[in-house]
Amino acid sequence: MSAADPELVGERRGPLSLLRMNRPEAGNSLTTVMVAGLGAALIEAESDPDIRAVVLTGTGDRAFCSGMDLRSFSEGDVPGTSPGEPTEAFHRLLRGEIGVPVVGAANGAAVAGGLELLLGCDLVVASSEARFGLPEVKRGLFAAGGGTMLGTRIPLAVALELALTGDLVDASRAYEVGLVNAVVAPAEVRATAIAMAERIAANGPLGLAASKELVRLSVSDPVAARKRQAEWSTVVFASEDAREGARAYVEKRDPVWRGR
Repeated sequence: MSAADPELVGERRGPLSLLRMNRPEAGNSLTTVMVAGLGAALIEAESDPDIRAVVLTGTGDRAFCSGMDLRSFSEGDVPGTSPGEPTEAFHRLLRGEIGVPVVGAANGAAVAGGLELLLGCDLVVASSEARFGLPEVKRGLFAAGGGTMLGTRIPLAVALELALTGDLVDASRAYEVGLVNAVVAPAEVRATAIAMAERIAANGPLGLAASKELVRLSVSDPVAARKRQAEWSTVVFASEDAREGARAYVEKRDPVWRGR
């Protein structure tokens, strides 16, 4: 990569925003510039009603993201600590709170903050050559970007194994424990993730937003999820899109969503 190449490459494909972390020589590791770029791109996706899903991947076939750039960290640069809306949007991604569905395309290893990025994605397509883990404890740290919430995604015993040993697991084990949704050949990762995102984007945006929030919230706080479900029901079931979905079904045609 030359000095002129951006750390994050964005591409629009119909209703999808395709984001590619672009530091292959450094394992697509996170810098302050990368974090700000991701945050800004996610804010744009949320504010554009024509964007219905995001696909997040990395450049190359070695790494999706190797986490925080340790060289920068050793020099005092801590990605994700700068004030501002882009940084907050990045942290909302880590918490799974971005308003549009996000599909992760793990083209290679996803470790430390890279695995935390995938936990913020709603669905994950993984390369058969990818590996996953939280090696922070091997460096005297811990997974402070959401990795300690891994037990909300996979069985607790497996989450503790990854967090306490710092060891990595391969793609087949990641699929077995429910960390990823699909494992495909390396050359098929991007296309498979895009196809998955397109299936998501074809659905009603209000229903998608409600479903994403409620499914995630029900894992951590079922009481709050039931309260939010009542609030979402008032909005979604009275929406133009709800009526359009019913009409399209009766008329045997594809619905035209308006997001309201």
